[in-house]
Amino acid sequence: MFKTTLHGLDDGSGALLLPREMLDSLDLQVGDELQIIETDDGLILRPIRHDSYKRQMNAARDVMDRYEAALRKLSTLAND
Repeated sequence: MFKTTLHGLDDGSGALLLPREMLDSLDLQVGDELQIIETDDGLILRPIRHDSYKRQMNAARDVMDRYEAALRKLSTLAND
């Protein structure tokens, strides 16, 4: 179970800050969209996963950037 506080903004609206542990466990990142569903018992927050291909490609690019030298070496070994 996670707890958080609704923070007031200058324009009178509110911002809900989610704990890092929750973001990690739900595989959420800054900029992800959430659907808010109002029920008799409260609210349901549901991630909108319309960009799973885009997220996968970004993750692949991150790995390729991080391990570029090793991947280049592996590619030359495969061609020998």
